[in-house]
Amino acid sequence: MITVAVVDDQQLIREGLAALLGLLGDVEVVGTAADGQAALDLLADRPADVVLMDLRMPVLDGVEATRRITREHPGTAVVVLTTYTDDESIVQALKAGARGYLTKDAGRAEIGAALRSAATGQSTFDARVSARLVAALDEPPPRARAALPDGLTAREAEVLALIARGLTNQEIAGTLFIGEATVKTHINNAFAKIGVRNRVEAARYAGEHGL
Repeated sequence: MITVAVVDDQQLIREGLAALLGLLGDVEVVGTAADGQAALDLLADRPADVVLMDLRMPVLDGVEATRRITREHPGTAVVVLTTYTDDESIVQALKAGARGYLTKDAGRAEIGAALRSAATGQSTFDARVSARLVAALDEPPPRARAALPDGLTAREAEVLALIARGLTNQEIAGTLFIGEATVKTHINNAFAKIGVRNRVEAARYAGEHGL
């Protein structure tokens, strides 16, 4: 059994989640809390494998509670369940030690899978959160972005450089550890930005612009 504590400042959501998780055969809800401090008090009496944590709460918010839980209860994992998917919320939660990040439109099966992953030391992210993380990783730092012509991203510039070296889409995918469909997307976006129609013109552009 995976023991879980549910933390949310809204009573209806808190009780609803507890009831929902009670329907999972391998999950036991050991208690609920209305804020981060109450969650810490709860864990002191009733340890849990995973805490399902809201972010915006009074007294002690979810980020600081996550930070303290991971420090004071290293055997307890935290999975964030929130309505917020902005970059700042995601980054703060992950820096605090959250092992998963879901939005509140997640279903029972998705939440259950996240709890099981967290309990075994793995991470789980909502599809929209994963997309934000990938997009953030794909964006170059401000100085590098300013140095690239025609609004190219760092990844698009890399793809153009590999085209100039004569690599096929399959070879580019293997070099950059991405899928061929992703390579095609980058190529289409890059071609549109730089105004070329084929790989020969793209290679010429890459050479002329020092890519």
